[in-house]
Amino acid sequence: MAEEKMGSKGQAWFCATGLPSDVVIEVDDMIFHLHKFPLMSKSSKLHHLITEREQNPRTRTDEEEEDEEIEEEELPHISLPNFPGGSGTFETAAKFCYGVKIDLTAANVAALRCAAEYLEMTEEFSEDNLINRTERFLAQSVFRSLKGSVKALKSCNTLSPLAEDLGIVQRCIDSIAARANASDSAASSLFGWPIADAGARDLGFSVRRKNNIKGGSDPWFEDLTALSLPIYKRVISAMKDKDLSSDIIEGSLISYAKRSIPGLSRSNRNPAPTPSTSEIEQRELLETVITNLPLEKSAAGANTTRFLFRLLRTINILRASEASRTLLERKIASQLEHATLDDLLMPSYSYLVETLYDVDSVERILGYYLEKVEENSSAIVAVRWPKRRR
Repeated sequence: MAEEKMGSKGQAWFCATGLPSDVVIEVDDMIFHLHKFPLMSKSSKLHHLITEREQNPRTRTDEEEEDEEIEEEELPHISLPNFPGGSGTFETAAKFCYGVKIDLTAANVAALRCAAEYLEMTEEFSEDNLINRTERFLAQSVFRSLKGSVKALKSCNTLSPLAEDLGIVQRCIDSIAARANASDSAASSLFGWPIADAGARDLGFSVRRKNNIKGGSDPWFEDLTALSLPIYKRVISAMKDKDLSSDIIEGSLISYAKRSIPGLSRSNRNPAPTPSTSEIEQRELLETVITNLPLEKSAAGANTTRFLFRLLRTINILRASEASRTLLERKIASQLEHATLDDLLMPSYSYLVETLYDVDSVERILGYYLEKVEENSSAIVAVRWPKRRR
């Protein structure tokens, strides 16, 4: 269909149909040498731009008259700034215009949907156009799959604001929350494992899910860590609205924190590259994770408790808000029985305190723990048996 080769202005893309190109499209640093008819038959925007350029040809300067590439300059030259998805996405859209079969995937469909909107590839202009094709794939494939919805949402990071305006971001978020909730409620395969029978499902799934949540390192969680913080907040909010399992929410938050805040994960095996963030951004992220942690005691026990103490140390380093500190200390107190001596020996980062360890924080945690014990004891005493009738 086409071949790529280097040109004088970066990369040039030529359509290998045997016919000379009659229009030049520039997207980012790529120059596309194409043909008017297939483009104008599918894209209303390109039809308008090419027609306008032909009716109002650009006047060349004397220097351009002497240019060796005068033939290229005589062709209509169209520039598409800020094209969604960049030159790679435009190449796929151009192939669609030529009638070449394109492979839609969860990773590229959002970009192609935005590109189709940008190019105005509507049904009114041409039957079974790219807008309709991508919308159908989103509805019939992507939004029916948890993993597919996560992949599509990840791809939207570089497609704003168009992906937001088209509702792709919100539809992905709604799909993730709904699919995760349905899978969790039915105790089915949340992470793509096959279910052989009811017995295997009841036993195998619960064990596998628990093991994956402990480490907060399941591939499903890992995909969410690539989301920007504002989008991730919306995903967590949608999960809470669906009353998703607190273990799932907590596991996702732990995974996101490990990936995004340096020093939280002790694992040095194949560390994933993370973009550098400022202290202010890290503080905001840390406070977001803490404020969204479920109040219930963690099912993972000691592993989660150990990680919560790491978060508490990070609060001291990043100087997070007192409200976040209080929430986290109360969370730790709810499962203090899983803490070890090493967990409690937290270094003091205050210049005003002469002690080596943060005694004040441990004292507050113990106080919250005793409050909880007293509440439970009072609840037991308050239960009264009905009086016997005489």
